[in-house]
Amino acid sequence: MKIFKSYLSLSALLLLSLYSSGQNKKGNTLVITVDAKNTAQTMHNFGASGCWFSEGIGKYWPVEKREKMAELLFSKARAADGSPKGIGLSAWRFNIGGGTAEQGDSSGIKDFRKRVECFLAPDGTYDWNKQAGYQWFLRKAKAYGVENLIAFSNTPPVQFNQNGRGFKTVKDYKANLKPDKYEAYADFLTEVIKHFDKEGLHFNYVSPVNEPQWDWSNKPGQASQEGSPWSNADIHKVISAVDASLEKKKLSSQILTTEAGMLTYLYGGKSSASSQIQQFYTDTSRYSFNKLKHVPRFIAGHSYFTDSGDSSIVAVRQHLADSVSKYGIEYWQSEYSMLGDGFREGSKEKRSQMDCALFLAKMINQDITVGNAAAWQLWNAWEPGSAEWDTRYYLLALKPANEQYTDGSFTITKNLWAMGNYSLFVRPGMKRINTSRNDGLSPVKVAQDVMVAAFTGGNDKLVMVVINYTNEARNISPELKNFKTVKKYRTYVTTANVNDNLKPCAEQKFSGAISLLPRSVTTIVLN
Repeated sequence: MKIFKSYLSLSALLLLSLYSSGQNKKGNTLVITVDAKNTAQTMHNFGASGCWFSEGIGKYWPVEKREKMAELLFSKARAADGSPKGIGLSAWRFNIGGGTAEQGDSSGIKDFRKRVECFLAPDGTYDWNKQAGYQWFLRKAKAYGVENLIAFSNTPPVQFNQNGRGFKTVKDYKANLKPDKYEAYADFLTEVIKHFDKEGLHFNYVSPVNEPQWDWSNKPGQASQEGSPWSNADIHKVISAVDASLEKKKLSSQILTTEAGMLTYLYGGKSSASSQIQQFYTDTSRYSFNKLKHVPRFIAGHSYFTDSGDSSIVAVRQHLADSVSKYGIEYWQSEYSMLGDGFREGSKEKRSQMDCALFLAKMINQDITVGNAAAWQLWNAWEPGSAEWDTRYYLLALKPANEQYTDGSFTITKNLWAMGNYSLFVRPGMKRINTSRNDGLSPVKVAQDVMVAAFTGGNDKLVMVVINYTNEARNISPELKNFKTVKKYRTYVTTANVNDNLKPCAEQKFSGAISLLPRSVTTIVLN
């Protein structure tokens, strides 16, 4: 009997121990170690594109609507309670058009809103009143102090192209630009740069090539936008021509390249526009950029179609990070929206705007912390669509008032605030800090759990952007090393709640665990 009682006592203790262990595990605080000396890449900017719809909005919509849209994108100001008036973008992408708008329906591009005017007329004269709507937002970006203005081109002027159109009509993956017009195209781009320099609108970067791997071919009347393929040989030729033209005109703008259509083309692939890191940043390559004065040591790619499944998301970005490190360059993520269905994460149902915002925040995190992206830019600032479901393409959802698109309304989506959790607080020149965690999760498992990106070097001692991807409230405890004494912190929270839009919480004493709401993006500012 005594043995039996002892056995019962032992069993009870064991059960109690297991129960307590389970409770502790569930209630555990995730410890994130942040060492100020363990820095990674320097951040250059967070930005967005104002392509296509900016023309009609900036040209025709009532000024009070335009002003509000500009404030939401560019303002760094705060209200009295600390809530942000905007997301403080530090980069704005301006599309230099190819002249398809002047061609009208004969351009072959079916949606008139995606045809773009060109500053250069076929007779060789320039009209700087073109793209008036685009220019309105460009000037607003400058007025709000956006640090980086980027001019990008999807096609050379149509008069320089082999088929006289802003897209290809033959699927041969060859550049549409006439072989004898490379210098003319370069001169056009640098004339645009020079003009806006005189206007006080300096473009830090000019991008002559966009998604060169795609064929951009279609039947006239069925094309969706301007575009041209480019081989690596074509790219080297056009970038060299732009570099020479910038140098000749004594312009300081740098060249952003290659804007690869998928990240995998930067380090691999079998097309004529593949393995671009190796092709353009190896001294012995005949296509090397290393001696060009206006080409910085970074390469740009687009995160489209590499966002399906966490294993793939992580593997692609780890491979990319290894490649850019090997060749001593940086990587910029210069275009992303949820074009593919990766954002659905296996669900067949519509995704809420908060689901989309969380996935957007996750992709920014993965590009920056796994891929070591030094800049991150969204496509697109605004497009027509729902503000509640499948908000996959935009920060602001547009609703036109008429077929001509001369007026309309817009609705803020949670994407705006989720991106603002990064862009408003992580300013140009800040450094990312590598972090570690005490739960032992693999990078793939982390992508469904609590994700952390930490930054230092700005006005605040430490900025942490933390995504709680789970359905439960969580606690994290930052364990800081090699920082001067941190005494306080403040959080800015985005959740599905209608009022949680970078919602500021009261400043608190920094003494331990910080709470994270379920399915949330939280910026923690520590001082």
